Amino acid sequence: MSVTHSGARRRHSSCLKVLLGAGVALAVLSAGAADARVAHKPHKVAHKTAHKSAKKSDIIPVDPAWPKLAPAGLVDPATEKRITDIMAKMTLEEKVGQTIQADINFIKPEDLAKYPIGSILAGGNSSPGGNERATPDQWLQLADDYWRGAAARPTKAPIPLLFGIDAVHGHSNLVGAVIFPHNVGLGAAHDPDLIQKIGEVTADEMSLAGVDWTFAPTVAVARDKRWGRAYESYSENPADVAAYAGRMVEGLQGVDGGKDGIKPGHIISSAKHFLGDGGTEGGKDQGDAEMSEADLARIHGAGYPPAIQAGVLSVMVSFSSWNGKKMTGNKELITGALKQRMHFDGFAITDWNAQGQVPGCNNGDCPAAMNAGIDMFMAPDEWKAMYENTLKEVKSGVIPKARLDDAVRRILRAKIKGGLFDRAAPKDRAIAGHWENLGSPEHRAVARQAVRESLVLIKNENHALPLKPTGHILVTGDGADNIGKQCGGWTITWQGTGNKNSDFPHGESIYQGVKETVEAAGGSAEVSTDGSYKQRPDAAIVVIGEDPYAEFQGDRANLVYKPGDTSELDMIQKLKAQGIPVVIVFESGRPLWTNPYINAADAFVEAWLPGTEGGGIADVLIGDANGQPRHDFKGKLTFSWPKKGNQGPLNVGTEGYDPLFAYGYGLTYEDVGDVPHLSEDSGVSLDDVVNVDDYFDAGRVKAPWRLYLADDKGQTQGDRDAFSSPGGVVSQTAVDAGKQEAGRSLVFNGQGHGEAVFSALKPVDLSRQQGGKMTISVTYRLDKPLQGPVMLGMGTDAGHEHALDVSSVLSAPIGQWKTLKVTLDCMANAGVDMKNVGAAFSLSSDKPLSISYSAVKLASDEGDAVCPAK
Repeated sequence: MSVTHSGARRRHSSCLKVLLGAGVALAVLSAGAADARVAHKPHKVAHKTAHKSAKKSDIIPVDPAWPKLAPAGLVDPATEKRITDIMAKMTLEEKVGQTIQADINFIKPEDLAKYPIGSILAGGNSSPGGNERATPDQWLQLADDYWRGAAARPTKAPIPLLFGIDAVHGHSNLVGAVIFPHNVGLGAAHDPDLIQKIGEVTADEMSLAGVDWTFAPTVAVARDKRWGRAYESYSENPADVAAYAGRMVEGLQGVDGGKDGIKPGHIISSAKHFLGDGGTEGGKDQGDAEMSEADLARIHGAGYPPAIQAGVLSVMVSFSSWNGKKMTGNKELITGALKQRMHFDGFAITDWNAQGQVPGCNNGDCPAAMNAGIDMFMAPDEWKAMYENTLKEVKSGVIPKARLDDAVRRILRAKIKGGLFDRAAPKDRAIAGHWENLGSPEHRAVARQAVRESLVLIKNENHALPLKPTGHILVTGDGADNIGKQCGGWTITWQGTGNKNSDFPHGESIYQGVKETVEAAGGSAEVSTDGSYKQRPDAAIVVIGEDPYAEFQGDRANLVYKPGDTSELDMIQKLKAQGIPVVIVFESGRPLWTNPYINAADAFVEAWLPGTEGGGIADVLIGDANGQPRHDFKGKLTFSWPKKGNQGPLNVGTEGYDPLFAYGYGLTYEDVGDVPHLSEDSGVSLDDVVNVDDYFDAGRVKAPWRLYLADDKGQTQGDRDAFSSPGGVVSQTAVDAGKQEAGRSLVFNGQGHGEAVFSALKPVDLSRQQGGKMTISVTYRLDKPLQGPVMLGMGTDAGHEHALDVSSVLSAPIGQWKTLKVTLDCMANAGVDMKNVGAAFSLSSDKPLSISYSAVKLASDEGDAVCPAK
């Protein structure tokens, strides 16, 4: 890989220059700019007849910044004749059906006997029988049922069904699969060969379950790390993304798979999201990228030419907009830039119901998108309406038949090149069901290598690392023994939440990896979440960081880590006060402002979201019996580290570039790892904190939300101390909930109406969360039997909530903790304006009630949400 990393082999004086972002920006810019140019050099120049199938009048002019590519070999005479023969036998209904994709939660195998649907997907929270933790056999059976359902429909033109899944860091829907580090970590590894290996392992494990298509790789260039999908990006530098894109396609599809045909054990890939999703204003997911077309092509288009030349068979078009125009309806870019200029001969698919955001469209009807160049609609729940409306619009001429034929030809081309016509039903395939290969030692070794290579050493004061394996090591923090936290979003569930270590039978937590390593050398380890220990440790590894999230749920207003919550910092400082060396292992989907933590630690390691192989961290942090490194740090930042929490976009080579740790930074064991004391002024006040989805957790009300207890005599604000409403109708005290005083007990005396409400001074917009099928979630414990209605509400502000009686669904046995989720759709139907929510959660009762809670937040509906009758 040709990228120059300014962090390699630096000594103390140069380290400080990079650390403070001083005097190096021009050098890094030159390297980055040169690499961006180099990234496009290998692209073959298109020959003069590349577009001979299109009339000159049909060619859409685009900015010359888009590279003009030669065909990648997807089109050949034999394949095109085969497609022509198939299409000659197809009815119009069958052609339209090929352009529709339905989600397994909303279509049954028997529906395929009537509707000639061409593709299905299992979305983030879709699974066999609604069980996200279904067995591998159940997943294989599901794939087989749908395949046979489609094959059973009488037709003169039998066409295999294409099944797609978001396998973005391994086959992450499947319990037992290897989960790789997310792309943010793989970028730091700077190892294209490793990327191809990861693609090969992912394809193999998907093939075991009979799945033929992944919605990967993501080739977004995340320029604003506040974006909730930043961890799906390899780098802020387009050259890094370009270096990886083609290699991941080759890993998934096989080298020349698009040209020569994909062989068993490989699958169809999809480059996404076209285009500009990583460059939206404010880092807002599904937002608007405001820039010139030349910058759009140069920066955000960098990953597509190598993916196309590697033979990628599909491209997913973005939810987002470019200069105010939704990409899903942008003909100039989908048809002009992607298909004509870059000669992409596969098919373009929308993202989940993205067609509904195109002006004049809805989720089940969008001729504008197909006319813009969309070939397949991801219409998960509105597939039937989309099929019927598209059929009607082709018959009426709103969608030209030539446009439909082009879309069908592209889809059939991908199915033929993807090997589907040569494959049996999933359960009859030679590779399928060999679960001994799922999470195999060979696959795990690739993931463990990826973890080792992705770690970035930020600080190593007085050579605190590596740790000696013969001592006693405490591994603590909420990420210490938490594989789900290691993996992040898009893991088993859409948001990656609710996972336990038992959901990863072939995985290893960071604590488990440390324990195995030190015990093999004669040392010992223990684990806790709060810094406590039974035996005084020689060192403490503190594992903290972001909790799992996906898409818009990860959008942030700033990059301050846990603003207003000092509980983890207090734990670290308590350990330090006892003279115990502290190594922080930070798990995150992006660089965050963590200056107080870096100051407090002897060593600080950015581990990103490492996946299931926690032992890879022990490989690097724990030395040999002589205290020498067993593996050195190799990771270098591909995302610049913020100096302030409110810096906003921070990208190498841009004007005013002023990071704390520059692009390319990353210490090795040879380097002097001392870091001067950092400013602890984040630049963000608690009044500026924007938090739309987390109201109470770990014993604290989350800023900017405030808790009020109210009755007929007014309201009282409080949090940690015991307090009551003005008239004493409702009172609250702290209770233990897993941890000391991590929960709260509410007691309503029944002497009038009492209410507990989480309210903010500024209302928030939860309409995106509603569209994403999120829920209001409360983890609760009934302390006494219910004596009457219990009302759960939301509204514009305290006192103006719309409430539902949830007494019928508060089903936990007395004294046991349970989580209740009520869909936001349900609350909206009760009258809540989701664009204007100032009271995010309230609980009220007129009758005596004793109930405790330990968490209140928005959470994903994983098939466990309810909607009580109003």
